[in-house]
Amino acid sequence: MNFDHDNTKIDFVKHRNKFFIFSGAMIVIGIILLSTIGLNLGIDFRSGTTIDVLTNNAPISSEEISTEFAELGYNPDDITIAGNENEIGRVKFIGALSSAETLEIQAHFEEVYGETPTVSTVTPMVGEELARNAFISVLIAAVGIILYVTIRFEFLYGISAIVALFHDALFILIVFSIFRFEVNIPFIAAVLTIIGYSINDTIVTFDRIRENMGLEKKVKDFKDLARVVNKSLVQTLARSINTVLTVVFAASALFFFGGEAIRTFSFALVVGLIAGTYSSLFIAAQLWLVLKSKQLEKRKKRPVEQSEA
Repeated sequence: MNFDHDNTKIDFVKHRNKFFIFSGAMIVIGIILLSTIGLNLGIDFRSGTTIDVLTNNAPISSEEISTEFAELGYNPDDITIAGNENEIGRVKFIGALSSAETLEIQAHFEEVYGETPTVSTVTPMVGEELARNAFISVLIAAVGIILYVTIRFEFLYGISAIVALFHDALFILIVFSIFRFEVNIPFIAAVLTIIGYSINDTIVTFDRIRENMGLEKKVKDFKDLARVVNKSLVQTLARSINTVLTVVFAASALFFFGGEAIRTFSFALVVGLIAGTYSSLFIAAQLWLVLKSKQLEKRKKRPVEQSEA
């Protein structure tokens, strides 16, 4: 995908308010969704028990597993089938089972399938600690990014970049809230991966803006800044789209063919990569333009105010 840098008629800056309105509307919708229906938290972030039922390499169905648990008087919250031959049934209970209950379940399925199920339990304390550590990880990544971008460029670039990153993270949360995908540890890993990808894309765009700013004889008002930003976006557009398409194809393949265990991770990657490319081009750069133009206006007023004094 190629664009003629000099002759293209694409004007991204002209539509900046539309980008801001769209993202603002998404944020409002996201806040409403998260405050009402919330997220589908997995047992990684709340107490629960996961039981892997093994079947000696014979295929098994979720209905069959559900029937076996019903005989014992249990009603699992979720059942997924895994393994190359669909020989593993992953059963999840919200709320930790007691030792007596897990021993009863293990004995039953060992008798039925000849294999002892593996059991893992997350207590409320562990769930709270995992949630806290996940939040701290994302926060540290965000602070580190804003410091790096500020040192490499300037503070306004850092502010624009971090707003774009929070935009991406919120967009992923909105999609997961709507489709009720489980939020677990792989989801956090995907968010951190997306943050890294998004900031890389944003830095490439900022690099081009800074380079084009250096080529300008004088940048004195919003019109000059807008021309530089629009030129930079056109120059980086093809690279950004081609890169994200390549990664989205790979992440989509993982989603459809990678198995249930990494489905959450791959889905979050697909959503986040698209949101990250959008925010790098149409949020971070446009926000920097607005902030930088206000900074120039203040510098213009300062000499006037000093002369009047």
